This record gives sequence, C-alpha cells and structure tokens, in this order.
Amino acid sequence: MKTVLMVAEKPSLAQSIAKILSRGNMSSRKGLNGACSVHEYTGSFSGQPVRFKMTSVCGHVMTLDFTGKYNHWDRVDPAELFSKAPTEKKEANPKLNMVKFLQVEGRGCDYIVLWLDCDKEGENICFEVLDAVLPVMNKPRGTEKTVFRARFSSITDTDICNAMGRLGEPDHNEALSVDARQELDLRIGCAFTRFQTKYFQGKYGNLDSSLISFGPCQTPTLGFCVERHDKIQSFKPELYWVLQAKISPDKDSSVLLDWDRVRVFDREIAQMFLNVTRMEKEAKVEGTSRKEKAKQRPLALNTVEMLRVASSSLGMGPQHAMQIAERLYTQGYISYPRTETTHYPENFDLKGSLKQQANHPYWAQTVKHLLADGINRPRKGHDAGDHPPITPMRSATEAELGGDSWRLYEYITRHFIATVSYDCKYLQNTISFQIGPERFTCSGKTLISQGFTEIMPWQSIPPEESLPSCQKGDAFVLGEVKMLEKQTSPPDYLTEAELITLMEKHGIGTDASIPVHINNICQRNYVTVENGRRLRPTNLGIVLVHGYYKIDAELVLPTIRSAVEKQLSLIALGKADYQQVLEHTLNIFKRKFHYFVDSIAGMDELMEVSFSPLAATGKPLSRCGKCHRFMKYIQAKPSRLHCSHCDETYTLPQNGTIKLYKELRCPLDDFELVLWSSGSRGKSYPLCPYCYNHPPFRDMKKGMGCNECTHPSCQHSLSMLGIGQCVECESGVLVLDPTSGPKWKMACNKCSVVVHFFENAHRVRVSADTCEACEAALVDVDFNKAKSPLPGDETQHTGCVFCDPVFQELVELKHAAPCHPMHRSGPGKRQGRGRARGRRPTGRLNPRRPKDKMAALAAYFV
Repeated sequence: MKTVLMVAEKPSLAQSIAKILSRGNMSSRKGLNGACSVHEYTGSFSGQPVRFKMTSVCGHVMTLDFTGKYNHWDRVDPAELFSKAPTEKKEANPKLNMVKFLQVEGRGCDYIVLWLDCDKEGENICFEVLDAVLPVMNKPRGTEKTVFRARFSSITDTDICNAMGRLGEPDHNEALSVDARQELDLRIGCAFTRFQTKYFQGKYGNLDSSLISFGPCQTPTLGFCVERHDKIQSFKPELYWVLQAKISPDKDSSVLLDWDRVRVFDREIAQMFLNVTRMEKEAKVEGTSRKEKAKQRPLALNTVEMLRVASSSLGMGPQHAMQIAERLYTQGYISYPRTETTHYPENFDLKGSLKQQANHPYWAQTVKHLLADGINRPRKGHDAGDHPPITPMRSATEAELGGDSWRLYEYITRHFIATVSYDCKYLQNTISFQIGPERFTCSGKTLISQGFTEIMPWQSIPPEESLPSCQKGDAFVLGEVKMLEKQTSPPDYLTEAELITLMEKHGIGTDASIPVHINNICQRNYVTVENGRRLRPTNLGIVLVHGYYKIDAELVLPTIRSAVEKQLSLIALGKADYQQVLEHTLNIFKRKFHYFVDSIAGMDELMEVSFSPLAATGKPLSRCGKCHRFMKYIQAKPSRLHCSHCDETYTLPQNGTIKLYKELRCPLDDFELVLWSSGSRGKSYPLCPYCYNHPPFRDMKKGMGCNECTHPSCQHSLSMLGIGQCVECESGVLVLDPTSGPKWKMACNKCSVVVHFFENAHRVRVSADTCEACEAALVDVDFNKAKSPLPGDETQHTGCVFCDPVFQELVELKHAAPCHPMHRSGPGKRQGRGRARGRRPTGRLNPRRPKDKMAALAAYFV
C-alpha cells in the first residue's frame, strides 16, 4: 500500500484537517521533535487505497541569514552586505529539528499533499517542505505526479473535502517573490542597522534603544507618524467667528440655525454681519426639501479593515488582533483571515454561512428575518484574486470563546450579517431661512428603516429633534443672533487605524506584514502607544526621520518601497525576473547607503541636540584597567560601560542588573570586575569588561563572562569554579556561583539550568580533585555546627555533587528546561522522563550509580 504524506502549517490545523478527511477514524502519535503530531488513517487517493500521514510544520522551516564572519558586526564593513556577503538557508528554529522530523516522516512516502496557508508565505513554506522531503521520498515512476497543493479558505468539512478533490500544484513564482523580499530586507536592513547602531551608540548614552534599526518598510511606517507629529508642532491656531441664530416655533421649543457662510476669519466682517442680522425680527422660510437617502451597508471584510476596526473600536493592537484571528481560523470559527478581497464570488454559499447563526442568542432574530425575507446580495467590492472575505464559519458564544477572541469574533459576525442586510434608509429634511441679507439652514434626519444598522447599532442614525412644520414664505420669530469666537485646532497624533490606512494607500507592506511593521516601531522605542491607541513618536524616532529627510528623503518616503512591492508582485505573477529585481533594487540601496555613510554628520547634528554624549551619561561604577579612572555605567538600553578618559565603550550583558564585584581585578588587564545577575532566583556571574569585549584566549568568543573564561589559574574562571557538564545542553558546564551563599547554587554557563545546594553552608569550594566515577570536580562544604545537616554532627565534607550519597538530600534542581524528546532514549542518550518547563521539581537528585556526570543529573528526572 502506498503512503501519502500531508503537511499543514500548524499542529492544530493538521489535527482539524485530518479529523475531517478521516471522519474521526484516525490514530495519532507525537513526532520525534515533540512539537508536531502525526495523524494516520487509510483511505483512497487517485483511485487506489493508500495510507495517509498528516502532520505539520510550525511556520517557516527555514530562514535566510548570512554565513560565517558576515554575522559578526565587528568583522565586516556593512557595505559588503549588499553584494559580497553570501547567504544561506538555516533552520528557523533549530530546537525543533524540523528538517530531520520531516525527513523521518517523509522517508518511503510516495506522494505529498501540501496543506500550507494559501498565501505567498504559505507557497514559500511549501518549497521549504519539499526541499526537506523530496530527497527521501520514493522516486516517481516515469512522469507520475507526486507533489500536490491543496487550496482552501476555511476549516469546514465542505471546504476541506472540496480542496482534497481538486488538488493543484504549488506556485513557484509566489514562493520566489517571498525569497526576494526576505533577501532585500535582510541585506538592506542589516547594512543600515549595523552602521547607524554602532555609530550612534558609540557616541550617545541615553538613546534608550538596544538597536537603532532601519527597515525598508519599517522606516516609512515611522515616517508617517513623525510627519503627523511635525504638522502638530508647526500648527498655528487661527481665530475665526461664526454666527448662530435661534428661532422659536412655539413658546416651549427653539431651533438653532447654521450660518451658510460657515465661518469668517475677520472679526470686523463677522461683527458687520451680526449687526445686520440683529436688525431683523423674523426669519423667513426660503425653501424646504425632503430627500430619501441611504446609508450603505459595509463592504465585505478584508484583513486591513478588520485590523483598523480592531484598533479603533476594540482597542486591540494590529499584531494582537492578527494572532487572535489566526487562532479563530485554525479552530474553524472564521475563514482565512489574510485577504485583500472585499467581494464574494458568485458561487459563495452566503445563505449557508448565515444559517450557521440562526440560533445565536444575540442575533438569531435578525438572521431569521433575513432568511425569511431573502438576503441582499453584498456590495461589489475589490476582487484581489486571493481568498474570499473574512466570514464566520460556525456559531460561537461568549462563554465558548471569551475575552478578546469573542470580541473579535462578534465583530466579524456582525459585519458579515450587515453585508447581506439592506441599506439603512432615512429622510433628510432641510429648511432654508433668510434673515436680512444672510441665509441660514437647519436640517434633520428621520429614520425610515434600520437596515444593516440593526446588527451594527453603532452605525445607526441618532435620534434628532424634529423640525418645525413649515412651507416657503412662513416666518418665525427670531429669538437671538450671536457671534461665537473659535479657533482652529491641530490634528491629533495618528491612530493605528489611520496608520494602517496610510500604509495600505501607499503600498507599504502586505496585509500579513502591516501588523509586524507597526509592532516593530513600538518595540524599537521609536513610538509609544497612548490613549485611543494613538502613536506618539519618541525623540529617537523623530530625530531619525528628520535625519533621513536631511540626508536622503527617499529612505523614509514610501515611494521607493511602494515601487519595490510592485516589482515583487510582478515576480509572483511571473511577469518579472527574480534575479533582475534583486540586483536592481540592491544597487539602488547600495548607492544610497554609501551616500548615507558619507553624510551621517547631518543626522549627527540633530542627535547632538536631543541626546547626551556618553561622557555626560551614567554614573561611576568600576575602574578602567588602562587609565585606572572610574568608568561610567550607562543603564539605558543597551547597558554599557564608558571610559571618558580613554574614550572607550564596553558592552555588557543585557536584561539584568550590574554592580561592582568586590573591587576585585582581572589578572590579565587590571580592569575591575562587575557582577551580572538576572535576580535572586536566576543566575549571576562576574565578568571583566575588557575580556567580555576582547576575548583573551582563542577558545573564547566575544560576550563570555568569567564563568566561561579558560584562564588556568584565575580564581573566578571556569577552570577554578567549573563542577560538571550540564544535564540540559550539550556544551554547557555547571559553574559554582561564589556570590550565592548562604543559598548556594551552581548554574550552567550556556543555558538556564540552576542547581541549588548546601543551603546555609558556611563555605563551599570547588576542589582540585575529581570524582572517580563521573570525573566531575569534588566540592568541599563547610557548615556551622548548629546548622549542619551532615550525618554524625560533622561540619565538613568533600564529595561529588552527583555521586556522593551524603550530598543526595542537599542538592535540588530548581530551574531547568525539559529534556529534549530526542535524548530520552537510545544508546548514549540521557535516560528518564522530562518535566514541563517552569514546573518546580519535587524530588531530589538521585544518581543511581550513573556512568557519567550527564546521566547523574538526568537520573533526577526519572
């Protein structure tokens, strides 16, 4: 029997599709990477009985990156990244071992059906899967077709079964357009980011951003926000005057009339009009009109409109909203949420989707009326040729979804019902008045039929006071006429919804990437999100954009990126050559980069005004080994030490606290050591600022602390404090933390494993001797007599942390990642069961006579 391998984009999606196609008659097992399951069942394919294997990836299998030295900022000129630097595809998440997993499941299979998301990114992932699987699949006979592509828009029985019945082929052109975008963004973004980050962080101390990034889409996005900020700052309010008249149709009511001139900007002229109208006693009716008007129902929902509403009305950030929409899609509640289309195809089953909502407690009555009276065909929108508009695929309740998931689902459903409802109809009543030489009007609306506003009440026509009954020639007593002084007001900061509109209008990003670009400028501290989800640029964001305008406005204007997006779309359609588009675009940006580097002084002048130089930032902390003067600790991101006398800056470990380490000095360079700590429950280690930035030995890399230093005799080095190999990672060593007493601990110098031991011990030292059984360093422990847990009232003991039975109850693994499933069995692998990450272990280390130090700690998991 032949085997068909089927691959979806997410584990939950694979399970849902397999359940539909197998009608629930399937067996499931975990894959070797622990993240993806494999669902197996038998069925028919191309008229023959086969065995189906349905599994998934977790997004992109591969990612694009530079090779070798080109990944090191200090070893290459950023200009080389445009052409000289070679790139390679690497596993997007090496811990998942996705390539090996796919090859294990694909080995010996005869056919492959790709169930990846039906957009350009999904097509790209199709070919990543094929690159991994095709070499291990059975070779086809002659011209037999073995690769198939399923195209679907929702996780419903009908859509999935239809997709299985009309399989096609993956689109290589769409995959190439994604490859082109990835390479352009990598080369352009990295070159500009590396240059400006190194240049400005080496000069200023309070930038408060660990990375001063540039992105071909990210930077124009920031540009829109700063452009609005500049308009606000340059705005000068201007006074204007308005006339307002009031009539009294009867003793108990009054009606305000609006001036037809609206406003004037000269006070004397406004006063003249006021004087003229005040001389009149009556307002004469010049004419009346009654027109029936309609408020149109909304177009069908696409991604951009969903993100706009989520931000402006639901208070959700675009990226958060997109994540919720994707989850609703994989759970089968809505159709595919990434679409540019606002037009339903003629064969779309609108009535079937509406019937799903017929018994919903919130809108059942509206839906039943529509089904009984006949649904209205949705307005004709834009057909982008991708997926149908976002549509609810099954009914759900607030209790079922809860929180933001329910709020977004409710909006999507109400929007869909509104698209098949009728327009809202109302009467527009207008009365024109003559008061002396000036004309005034009043108007009002009277609702005829609610239409779609019944299901979208926030769009309804608000109730208004009724207008007086009158006809041409009637006169009303003029109550009063007054002049109001007002002033023009500046625009407000852009909302996320307005920014999304601008990005869509100018072709910046795609429906899938727009939320990512907005999130990036927030993460980089270029803008902050304020009340009403308004985006206020920070000083750093403002200075960067002004600097780009000063040097080369095209770096921040949307024109070039919009043109690039059009070229990428042509690649996807097979109308443009991949290599030519890549070379042409890179040549343009390479020239711009060289001009930017030559003109950086222009941006630097703006930086000097807004930020403090390194020498004037931070507080004295430790002494420099060269001049023996105090270096200043700059806490703002990225934290670092700066010696103003030597004009040298030293990077430090991030995301932790830094303090002086007992005024001890490095024996190699005489720099005072500092101590980095992630908190009382985490790990800490000393480091020499100079060695951390300039590794003293060949086997060390930049960014290594004393716990990885191979100095043979320094009391703080790995050589003196290392105890044994880490249980979790292949390359890590458990190192004694000499500052942790009386709650002593040793921590891995590579991963997050922390082992607590010998609590309340007076002293813990690493011995020069090693354990005969596992070759770990022995530990000397000294307790106070009153607190000694040692047997026989002993206060001192020397032994192996892993093997000595005396130490068995005194060692506890507190923090550790779970054992990797691939290492749980087999010769030479670690034995035992893994625990969930973050769960506190309840047992103690129990070596059970291990053969080596890895197995000693691994036995703890049994």
